Amino acid sequence: MLSEFQFLENLHRKYSLQKIGDDCAVLPKDSKTDLVITTDLLVEDIDFRLDWSTAKFIGHKSLAVSLSDVAAMGAKPVWSMISVGVPEKIWRTDFVDGFYEGYMNLAKKFGVELVGGDVSKTPDKIVIDSIAAGEVKKGKAILRSGAKPGDFIFVTGNLGGAAAGLKLLENGEKFENSEHKPLLLRQLAPNPQIEIGRILGEKNLATAMIDLSDGVSSDLAHLCRKSRTGAKFFRDKIPIESKILDFKSAAEDEIVFALEGGEDFELLFTVNPKKIFQLEKSIEKGQISRVGEITANTEIVELITDKQSRILEPKGFRHF
Repeated sequence: MLSEFQFLENLHRKYSLQKIGDDCAVLPKDSKTDLVITTDLLVEDIDFRLDWSTAKFIGHKSLAVSLSDVAAMGAKPVWSMISVGVPEKIWRTDFVDGFYEGYMNLAKKFGVELVGGDVSKTPDKIVIDSIAAGEVKKGKAILRSGAKPGDFIFVTGNLGGAAAGLKLLENGEKFENSEHKPLLLRQLAPNPQIEIGRILGEKNLATAMIDLSDGVSSDLAHLCRKSRTGAKFFRDKIPIESKILDFKSAAEDEIVFALEGGEDFELLFTVNPKKIFQLEKSIEKGQISRVGEITANTEIVELITDKQSRILEPKGFRHF
């Protein structure tokens, strides 16, 4: 059976869909500006569960996942649309009001205008379609395809927190009485890296970028495939969420949460070594970490440790 990524690749080739393959489509707006647009589908019991989350958290996350795509293009988010399908039993509760409250709170934080959408009835599950758009200087959107051998690889923030939060939820942890609320919030109400993405775009600092939604191993592979490069990824440089250590068992390896977990909605980007000084001046220390280097070994990603180098196979969340 085809994976979702293979399906999309087949569509791309079959119909010559040139604007597909990045976090957003890039469309001309005027002589000075391009518009980047993305859409995300969230389905109950696949992307969220009502017994784990709240309406406000679900509303927040519905916008956050799309804003993260906009950030990955180096753009400033400007407007959004949201469509929600709910069963009648949910419509009779205060879910929709709470959903829009969470959505609008995040929209207000980043100055994003809600310009449209739809509400409909579904048979038994909630279905959400989130669309967001941003603006970037003409021809300056950061694509996945611009990395070159010798570029350094950076990530924002700490990794693995969302996957750890998901495991806690799967194990029955409830947010209201949890001792691990910061981890749960990484999963339930992620914060997109809008400001860093905007800086990278405005100052033309990144050669390629992708948001970390599927997991580092998968997302770095996507970037390398589009750039026709490979990568070296250094295990001891990976910024792992420290709070993972508070609950994992001795048999668990926190690196798995970071590399394969997904939904951190941090940014992974590449930088020409000549621009490192400018990068360090533009972004506060501690917000980003240098974790590897782009190589000429096309689509080969190596995980480097003290004792060995091994091929890092793409893993992480897949719908199919």
